[in-house]
Amino acid sequence: MKIKQTPKKLSSPTEIDQLVIAQAEDDSAWESPIHVRQMTLTSLSLPAELAARIAFVARLHRNNNVEAWLLHVIQERLEVEERIYGEVRRELMSKLFLSGETKNETWN
Repeated sequence: MKIKQTPKKLSSPTEIDQLVIAQAEDDSAWESPIHVRQMTLTSLSLPAELAARIAFVARLHRNNNVEAWLLHVIQERLEVEERIYGEVRRELMSKLFLSGETKNETWN
């Protein structure tokens, strides 16, 4: 059985840099490359009246970058919706579990 040697703990960023520089040309020291796709942007058409309302509210929040403010609002809303979904799901699962226990008790 082959005993795997654990690498020496590197104590400083300088030591890490030196190790990386020393292994830079050694392909066997590196894992296979990871390919990452760039996130594609999606555009969204909004009615002019809605866009004007959004811009107005963004300015009320002292944010001149309407797109960034809208992105923030959408992210906040998604977090709220996901939290609510989780709570409702847990509640339903709890009710199903409890109703399952009741049925099992009546069969005994």
